[in-house]
Formats: sequence, C-alpha cells, structure tokens
Amino acid sequence: MKKHFLIVLSALFLSSPLFAQEQEAKPKELKNSHYNISKFRQLKDELPTPNSQHTASGAPGHAYTQQQVDYDMSLTLDDENQKIYGSEKITYHNNSKDVLEYLWVQLDQNMRAADSKTPDINGGGPGALYSPSKFTKDFMGKPFDGGFKIETVTDATGEVNYMINQTMMRINLEKPLQPGEQYVFNIKWWYNINNYIEIGGRSGFESFPDGNNAYVIAQFFPRMCVYNNVEGWQNMQFWGRSEFALEFGNYNVSITTPSDFVLNATGSLLNPKDVFTKDQYKRFEKAQTTFDNPVLIVTPEEAKETEKGRADGTKTFKFYAENVRDFAFAGSRKYIWDGMAVKMGEGSVMAYSLYPNEANPLWEEHSTRAVAQTLITYSKHTFDYPYPHATSVS
Repeated sequence: MKKHFLIVLSALFLSSPLFAQEQEAKPKELKNSHYNISKFRQLKDELPTPNSQHTASGAPGHAYTQQQVDYDMSLTLDDENQKIYGSEKITYHNNSKDVLEYLWVQLDQNMRAADSKTPDINGGGPGALYSPSKFTKDFMGKPFDGGFKIETVTDATGEVNYMINQTMMRINLEKPLQPGEQYVFNIKWWYNINNYIEIGGRSGFESFPDGNNAYVIAQFFPRMCVYNNVEGWQNMQFWGRSEFALEFGNYNVSITTPSDFVLNATGSLLNPKDVFTKDQYKRFEKAQTTFDNPVLIVTPEEAKETEKGRADGTKTFKFYAENVRDFAFAGSRKYIWDGMAVKMGEGSVMAYSLYPNEANPLWEEHSTRAVAQTLITYSKHTFDYPYPHATSVS
C-alpha cells in the first residue's frame, strides 16, 4: 500500500501547475536535462577544488597517495578447448591515509557470463530481417557460457569472505587494513575464451580455416579496482563499452601453452632460451641490437611448418613487468615474429610484431617499422617510452 501511495503522490506532483510553471521558467536548452543549475553548486565538474591531494593545476599535492598492487600469476592456455586457467597471488599495498574495511576487485570477463546484463544494455533491438539460423541463434540459442568461474579465494588464514555482483567482487576483510599495511590473497579461476570474430569483444581468439587459433588476451584476470584521493573506490560495473583506471604494480607471470606456440606479453621475456629453438634464439638476440631493419625471429617458413601439426607437450613463457598498470598477451602456433631495436634516451627499446602468414606481405613490410616510428614520434613530443617493448599483433 505504501508503494502505491507514493506513486500516486509522485504522479500528482509531476502533473501539478506549480511543477509545470517551474519547467517553463527554465531556459529552453536546460529543459529535460540533468544539469545542476543551483547557484550554490560545487564546481567539481568545471574545476576540481584544490586540496592537499590535488593542486589547482591538477598536479599531485603534498598529501597525494597512490595504491600499489603486485601480481604473481600462473596461467595455462588450453588451445584444445579454448579456455584459460589462472592462479594468482595479489599483494595489495595500502599507501593511502585511510583505513580500508574491504577491497574491490574487477571481474571484467563477467560481462560475458550467461546471466550478464551487457546484452540488455548494448542491445539495439530486433533486426528488420532474420534468416532462420540468425533468429535461432539470437533468440533460441544457448548463450555463450563466458565469465569467470571462481574456484577459490584464500589468504594466509584460509578461505576469504567475498561477494560477487556482476563484474565486481568485494573482499570483506576480517580486520581493517591500516595505512602502510599490505594484504595478500589468492584467487584461482578459469573461463571460456570468446571467439571475438563471431561474438565480438576487445580480446579473445580467432579461428582460422586450417583449424588453428590466434589468441589476443586482455582484461582476462581478476584485477584490483582503483582507490584514489578523489572518489575513493572506483567500483562501477563494466558493461563492455566503458573505460577504467588501474593501479600500477609489478607482474611476475608464467604462461603455459602448447609447445609449438609463439607468444609475447607485457614486460620482459625471462626465459627466451627455453621457448625458442637455437636458431630463433640467435635471431632474437640479434634483433636486440639491430636498428635499421626488422629481424625475423620466427620466420614465415617456420610458421607454415608449425601450423600443419599439433604438439603434444607444453612449454612455459615467463615474464616480468615492473611498474605497469595492466598485463596482456598474444600467442598462436601460426605466428611469425619479427623485431628491431629503437634508440631511446641512453638506451633502446624493442619494436615487435606477431602475425600469421595470412597478414603478409603488408605486415612484414610495414608493421614493426610503424611501431618503431610511433615510439620515436610520441617520445619526441612527450617523454621517452618507459617500457622494454611495444608489440603489434594481427
């Protein structure tokens, strides 16, 4: 009864002459808008108020703090079933002056869960024409079983109390995390990788006519949300089209793949001798000091030969990335890999490209050179590129 009564009151108010007069009194351009036109409104949208965390210029103030999150991850890419398995240790550094009673974790892949709200939000309505197969797929087919399958969440004391709400996970701490303290916990998970050619996505896999797959994997692991001086926790849901910020940290990542895969990722490859043949390793080393033209590390001929079969064994690529805000990787048995060094300040960084034979001759002729020129141009107008490589993937 109370709900019905409130609805009736709301309807009476919205239809009253007084409300209509107030609407007429507003400028035409502000009608039906969400602008705050109060004479006493804060100027946050126009110009944030200077404080001890942020100066009027937007630069950090003397009390500015930034959290740090470090990740140790062990990943397995299951090419046979298009799945990825992950086990990660997260070390959260509370550098703020605040006491934190809980932590927020992003579960971006849950936008692809069978019960995700993303299709409702991004849907454009029914089409004008449907073939029987498309109608069946869109309205009668079983939805893609995406999203994280969280197996365990633990810390040093055992199981962690947590709650999942769509693309967000809240870690409920047994005792508050004090300023300057660290909290270490572990998440074990897996998910089905989406075919981004068929169902879309910023990352996923592409299947080739020869039965091979190429993987470009991003937004793929549970990641800590940002906690900052302005908004506190940035824990808005991720529906697939929005952008987000992430905390900086160090990544120590092992990725196990079929033994015939070629793969590169964020950070520095720590064990090139273990994942390349002897000839490929020599070319990899040569590329580090070659500045004029790209060096073929994995040749087109090697890629053509490799894509014909399926290896039984596995190998593990090991990467370390320092002070980065995210981690991504790409791999396939079809990939050619070339690279060249680019002078940067007192040293150099690498420009790489990974691509299948289907991308040639365009990629072999231009991709890595374009990456190198991009590094030079942007560094000239901003600052020297701070990371060990930039990689273009087809």
